[in-house]
Amino acid sequence: MTFDENEDGDLDAAMRTFAERLLAYPSTDGEEAEAAAFVAEALDDLGFETATWEPDPDVLSQDSAFPPMETLDLDDRVSVGGVLEFGDPDAGPALVLNGHFDVVPVEEAEWETDPWEPTWDGDDLYARGAADMKAGLTACVFAAKALHDAHGDDLDGRVVVEAVAGEEEGGLGAAQSAKASPWGFERDACIVAEPTELRPVTATEGSAMMELELEGRSAHAATRWRGESVLPHFEAIREAFVALEAEREERVTHPLYEGYPVKWPVNFGTVRAGSWASSVPASLTAQVRIGVAPGETVEEVEAEFRERLESVAADREWLREHPPRFERFSVQFTAAEVDEGARVVERLQAAMRARDLDATPTGATYGADSRHYLDAGIPTVIFGPGSIDVAHYPNEHVHWPEVETARAVLADAARRFLDGEP
Repeated sequence: MTFDENEDGDLDAAMRTFAERLLAYPSTDGEEAEAAAFVAEALDDLGFETATWEPDPDVLSQDSAFPPMETLDLDDRVSVGGVLEFGDPDAGPALVLNGHFDVVPVEEAEWETDPWEPTWDGDDLYARGAADMKAGLTACVFAAKALHDAHGDDLDGRVVVEAVAGEEEGGLGAAQSAKASPWGFERDACIVAEPTELRPVTATEGSAMMELELEGRSAHAATRWRGESVLPHFEAIREAFVALEAEREERVTHPLYEGYPVKWPVNFGTVRAGSWASSVPASLTAQVRIGVAPGETVEEVEAEFRERLESVAADREWLREHPPRFERFSVQFTAAEVDEGARVVERLQAAMRARDLDATPTGATYGADSRHYLDAGIPTVIFGPGSIDVAHYPNEHVHWPEVETARAVLADAARRFLDGEP
């Protein structure tokens, strides 16, 4: 059964079916191919002109935020897009509705339901990716379809749905699309349907992803004074970074972030030290995520923490003789912010107000694919159903009426954007 035929043309039922089927794919990083094929087939069924693309190392390597290409898994990372043309497509603008279909892994023992078997509890839909962000992608697809069904002949322009892979790994699909467009026309604006609790997000935080390595000297635990444990040195560095975090909380300000208890957090996500309980720990590796405020660069923040690390090392004889290693790993997330006066932001806000939603712009402490489109000069705002509070968590879910509202808002925002209506 095609989606255009589902339930005698019932778009709401088709939307539920699409979401359920998409959520059933365990599309973790590197395992997105089946989900991509499903989305491509569905877009074709719904009347989109479709295209696919994969990340090109020659393109991504031009961005300093990406690590060496050999460290990334780029094979079979297919992204999918679909275009619906309105009236005279070249006479109007092109609006992108973006969503990603890759998801993070699960600890199945922590779930009350099967994370890969979408489960309804009243109006709540449970599955990995329900909030982050397959429901948002579903809203994008069916917003574009509903708008085209209603106004395909009396508007000019294009609505593009870009369903991308590898967002959780730094935005492979979106970065490729933003830097080397798969379309033969310019894209004028973009809405990314990440879970925002139906609020417009105009700024996203960045993050410097750093790895710290310390060298000590091993010794038998019975004569540990002959060794040099890395742990006191690590604790001194950690305390220095926490102090710098507190200093930055006071010094680095942004009006959209003042309500957060910690605006620019420093998090030691992994710490591995030593090799045996009866040996002095002589090595330590820690991975650190450091928050980057809108208006800052990753390079500036990295330099600030590197200077603080060097200050700690200068005060400790062992570290002066055995300098810590502090280097980037993984993808760096640049902070991003769109002008609140951008046409796409104003049209989205107008569509929200028409449904009595709070259209006050806010900032997010996470990174999103919006940064790639903004970097390419495409004004981009974030708006979608669900909450980041349940993303990546056990029992992830989305409240379905929010998905329906998001679809209606996205369709209305796209109509206003193509029509030029304020």
